[in-house]
Amino acid sequence: LAFEEERIAEAILREVDRGGQIYFVHNRIQSMPAMMDFLYRLVPEVRLGMGHGQMPERQLEKVMLDFFEHKYDVLVSTMIVESGLDIPNVNTLIVNRADRLGLAQLYQLRGRVGRSNKRAYAYLFVPSRQALRKAAVRRLRAIEEFSDLGSGFHISMRDMEIRGAGNVLGAQQHGHIAAVGFDLYTRLLDEAVRQIKGDETEPAIEPEVQVSVSSYIPNDYIPDADQKMQFYQRLGEMRQTVEVLAVEEELADRFGPLPEPTAALLDVLQVKILARQLRLSQLHIGEVMTMTLSPENMLTRQEIERMVTQSPLPLQFALGDPPKIEVALIGKGPQSRLESAKNVLQSLLANP
Repeated sequence: LAFEEERIAEAILREVDRGGQIYFVHNRIQSMPAMMDFLYRLVPEVRLGMGHGQMPERQLEKVMLDFFEHKYDVLVSTMIVESGLDIPNVNTLIVNRADRLGLAQLYQLRGRVGRSNKRAYAYLFVPSRQALRKAAVRRLRAIEEFSDLGSGFHISMRDMEIRGAGNVLGAQQHGHIAAVGFDLYTRLLDEAVRQIKGDETEPAIEPEVQVSVSSYIPNDYIPDADQKMQFYQRLGEMRQTVEVLAVEEELADRFGPLPEPTAALLDVLQVKILARQLRLSQLHIGEVMTMTLSPENMLTRQEIERMVTQSPLPLQFALGDPPKIEVALIGKGPQSRLESAKNVLQSLLANP
């Protein structure tokens, strides 16, 4: 309990110190006054406000307006903040007893923070693992696993697996589909259909790219939310760098010169596509770029030798499980290192 109190206080004070605000979700109205007293004792210097759906309409409206005007640092509320709120200054979310909430609710709550260029934090507090039900553990694992932009489809598929859904062709529960996941099942089905048609298919690899750079489309660049989402969806479906370059030209033509976060977004996407083509499972970009080879799609000795000899920068190959390739990048800032990483990956893919 003392450890949890320390983590809660640390999360609240860190956000307050940088001028931000916090959502504290406690979805039990009866015990909300007790939670307010607990927070008053824990962080007495912080301004607290309370809001829930059983409050009189005018009183709740005043609380929300005061919070929006930054008269409160922390809003202690029920699930009323789940949707419809867009306060860019709120970039820390704390959820008490997250194991009692559904997967869609957790996903909606997490979307309430991170709506500006500041780094956002979401803390989900639960009892000990022994006290959790199996379904609750699966929900928490899913919300932790699917943290990328546009993960809503994967979240809904996982929620379908956990709660059960109808068979694709019948009235029974989905049965054996649960063993592989509905999303994977549909991808396997699509791959089988393309094989029957005679189309070339390659094993799907989705590399994990880690880079410390802000990459998004700002609201002042594309004000219309629907247009912005369409571009995000198009970018998420791309498999070739030339497609990304075409979108870059379209964006510049329609909306003007790309802002730095949007240029970084396109660079990150190109790096991910190149990593996929190199059959990498992980790619970490810092002062040193670390490329982790995929165990399922291991490169041959000749391919590795070609990569080492063709790189514009000296590579180090480390045998391990799985093996890794490291290269020191040129550039001081994250954006320049990202550009350097893209050049190295492009050179590794060049023909011998």
